[in-house]
Amino acid sequence: MTMSIAAHPDRLLPADGGTRAIARELLADVQELPIISPHGHVPADMIADDAAFEDPTALLITPDHYVTRLLHSAGVPLSDLGVGGKRVDSRTAWQRFAAAWPLFDGTASGYWLRSEFEHVFGLPASLVDSLPHGGADSVYDALTSKLSDPGFRPRNLFKEFSIEVLATTDDPLDSLEAHRRLAQDPSFSGRVLPTFRPDAYLTPSDPQWKVRVERLMAEASGGVGGFDGYLRALENRRHYFIEHGAVSADHGVRTPLTLQLDKTDAARLFDSALKGEATHAEQQAFEAHMLYQMARMSVEDGLVMTVHPGSYRNHHEPTFRQFGPDTGHDIPFAINYTESIRPVLQDFGTAKDFHLVLFTLDETVFSRELAPLAGFYPSVFVGAPWWFLDAPDAMLRFRSAVTETAGFSRTSGFIDDTRAFCSIPARHDASRRVEAAFLARLVSEHRISEDRAHELIIDIVDRAPRRVFKL
Repeated sequence: MTMSIAAHPDRLLPADGGTRAIARELLADVQELPIISPHGHVPADMIADDAAFEDPTALLITPDHYVTRLLHSAGVPLSDLGVGGKRVDSRTAWQRFAAAWPLFDGTASGYWLRSEFEHVFGLPASLVDSLPHGGADSVYDALTSKLSDPGFRPRNLFKEFSIEVLATTDDPLDSLEAHRRLAQDPSFSGRVLPTFRPDAYLTPSDPQWKVRVERLMAEASGGVGGFDGYLRALENRRHYFIEHGAVSADHGVRTPLTLQLDKTDAARLFDSALKGEATHAEQQAFEAHMLYQMARMSVEDGLVMTVHPGSYRNHHEPTFRQFGPDTGHDIPFAINYTESIRPVLQDFGTAKDFHLVLFTLDETVFSRELAPLAGFYPSVFVGAPWWFLDAPDAMLRFRSAVTETAGFSRTSGFIDDTRAFCSIPARHDASRRVEAAFLARLVSEHRISEDRAHELIIDIVDRAPRRVFKL
């Protein structure tokens, strides 16, 4: 009998037998280590409430834009998948997915889903393989049965997945009540940390920016008005997050452009933006200045600053109007870090205890800009492959691109960046296998010793995220 792809012990390891044997030993060092997830999008209230998952479609298809975008490209309407809150029959949507299951062969999402089906839900490989061949209902029923199991709840899975730390992504005005409940619950031993995500309050081009800023200042400025009150409100909310366990602030910006304005010019742009009178160029300048201000605040309060640029959000306007944001049509574009981030690095690049983690969707930036920056500035760390790049071959390319310039110590550790809670163990397992494969190649080429490789893989998987994110 042919062994299941998802169960094969050598999945993602090198094809060459000698190198594969080294990789197996390296993987054994880290395979059972706890999961450190310092950046992701799983909602804290899902874990705090510990409610049963709704149904297979709502859990595995509708919220996962990796899945829905590929189905859409094959002609499946997003409305048939429940995207954007559209009402849909769960079983019918599942059948649409099952018919298209072969389309996921070779994709990272197909790899994760197959691993979830077998390792998280306990489905036999033969049942998974039957998805496009009349097995849709059988798989759906098996998953539904599993979801009804009282033991298959978020908190128990958190423990079964061996998650030690899970960071969420949160609005600056979030009460963080779910985080408080988890932190005060003696029956819950994990750490669920909030992350300060201020994008919606820093971008004057957003139609809702003025309303959000007025609410922010009303709730957190301490009665101080104008630009000074705006800065104070952001600082106060950052401190509130720190009091609730936050270790980082995340910035999902269009570009990494930063700009230091003098206080008078910044206040003028702020007032102009509130009045709706700022030009497009002025809005961009204000946003760049505020990214600089976020770095200044991180130097002062210690929050790790992560920057996720380079996505053209809501690329297809008709889809955005019908289904809203985060529905699969955010498309990467080329960016420039060397010039854009320079104002921040001029003032804070050598600041004590400032950690700046730079991500990209543009692979050319890894070797051309990020590795050289991280290879000089003590504050800079290269963020792991993210979004479209968090796939096995792309992760190998990342290691090759970054390591020769910056070494292993200047990278963040794996970032799963996911809303799909049940995919977390599959994603981390894939990363660990890729790291083992890369290190094994260096050993077999006599570029590092085998003893050193065993030290490095533990550092990459476990110590790096703890060190970079101050855990």
